[in-house]
Amino acid sequence: MRSMSVVLLSILVAAIAPRSPVSQVGTYDSGGPLIPEQAAYDVTFYDLRLRVTPSDSTIAGTLTVVADVIARLDQLVLDLDERLGIGEVVLQAPTASGTSLTFERRRGKTWIELPGTRTIGDRITVQVTYGGKPRIAPNPPWSGGFTWSRTPSGEPWIATTCQQEGPDIWWPSKDHPSDEPDSMALHVTVPDPLVVASNGRLTGVDHHPDHTSTYHWFVSTPINSYNVALNIAPYRAVEDSFTSITGEVFPVVFWTLPQSYEKAARLLPEILDHLRFFEDVAGPYPFRADKYGVVETPHLGMEHQTIIAYGGKFMNGAMTDGVDWGFDALHHHELSHEWWGNLVTNSDWSDMWLHEGFGSYMQPLYLEQSQGVDAAREYLANLRHNISNRSALAPRQSRSAKQIYGGDIYFKGAWVLHTLRYLVGDEDFRYILRRMAYPDPAMESVTDGGQTRFATTDDFLAMAEKISGLELDWFFEVYVRQPQLPRLRSSRRGNTLELAWQIPGGLEFPLPVDVLVGRQIHRVPMPGARGTLSVPAHLEPTIDPFDQILMDERRR
Repeated sequence: MRSMSVVLLSILVAAIAPRSPVSQVGTYDSGGPLIPEQAAYDVTFYDLRLRVTPSDSTIAGTLTVVADVIARLDQLVLDLDERLGIGEVVLQAPTASGTSLTFERRRGKTWIELPGTRTIGDRITVQVTYGGKPRIAPNPPWSGGFTWSRTPSGEPWIATTCQQEGPDIWWPSKDHPSDEPDSMALHVTVPDPLVVASNGRLTGVDHHPDHTSTYHWFVSTPINSYNVALNIAPYRAVEDSFTSITGEVFPVVFWTLPQSYEKAARLLPEILDHLRFFEDVAGPYPFRADKYGVVETPHLGMEHQTIIAYGGKFMNGAMTDGVDWGFDALHHHELSHEWWGNLVTNSDWSDMWLHEGFGSYMQPLYLEQSQGVDAAREYLANLRHNISNRSALAPRQSRSAKQIYGGDIYFKGAWVLHTLRYLVGDEDFRYILRRMAYPDPAMESVTDGGQTRFATTDDFLAMAEKISGLELDWFFEVYVRQPQLPRLRSSRRGNTLELAWQIPGGLEFPLPVDVLVGRQIHRVPMPGARGTLSVPAHLEPTIDPFDQILMDERRR
């Protein structure tokens, strides 16, 4: 099963307090330090049955959660926005099936009293009946909830987004990135002729006499709960298939508004090209057992597993301030998360750069392959202007989604990878990426969920050291664990170029520096953060000639 709860619990399983007084974060934030009661269980399966009624913007349904107990447990604590009412909570297993359970709601958490203490190894199944008017997304996808929109022809067009808020703004769940169910089922009922595009694979559609239909989706692999998504509209499907590097063939489907069908069909070949690129760089598409899906949405986009939200209006510059880099950057970025975020998931939001920084660096890699090095450098230069250095890229302390979210996890994260590539060399760097996605090459052929995993910044450090053969603690301490950039001082004394790194806090930083002299590039070693190079008097040296090092721009 896919949970980090066992690790998080390792030093406090001996005894659990009867009830934690506060939740780790507010309702409209996700993650943070787990309270003991939620660290004490591991979700293995969710079953969500939901009716969505566009006419009054309401939802009503039941959520069944199956969980394994990994420490003594008296209350099952689930997260749910208090604007959604709970009608009943029922114990379904292991004993007293059908028994109604008492519960208390406090600060976005629902405390469910279990009939007797549960101990390690027990499995419990609880069903929660709930409903109401869910929060309307203030600014999707960045500020999430339900979006109740209309298509150009006036039909309902509905989507969910909850990356920073967590799934509890629309269904009961354990809102923490460290715990994912092994699988999940969704049964969503909507008025005809609306279509529900969701995660996993479609197992059936039931049509009812009251002119509604229920769409049955099943996610066969672990899924981060913020990635569970509903997309509802009178969709048409543009369908194709893709042959993976493993030889497996899986469906590729683009659910689009009827008005956009031709545009979606024209974009599909590029979508397949993006898939080929990612398989080449990071290994096989991870969710071949289900599908690769894209869906047109009334918001910009989101990396919902196997059902990528696409609201770019078929414009290449939709997510790049209108700049057309010659490819659909929005789709490319959201697809990147199928590897960086959905296959490899941060176990705490403090490592969110593993999702966004890695995903952002895939764009210059793609440009380098498709348009050449100069295009990739131009793209990277554009990213560099947006780096703020206000806080550590990956602090060691637990963080919630809203505490860590910001531009640096994208832009600085990409540049840290670019500088690491400069240091370790292109061949090792590309192998580091591949093994970061799939540490064991044998995992590349797995499709039953065993290929998905949690990762931390320290895991990435260990992988980079193992493959490169270099000691890299110093690199990560400067670039990832604290906010300030290194500054390079240079001076010339006669024929000697003197270089010195200025490092915040006096940290170690022996990053070598490339210097162009005439037509030759010299890599200057920097032991003790200092180095020298002999330069003929008639030549002017160029430091870091290809802009490969992330440093304070005031260096010269």
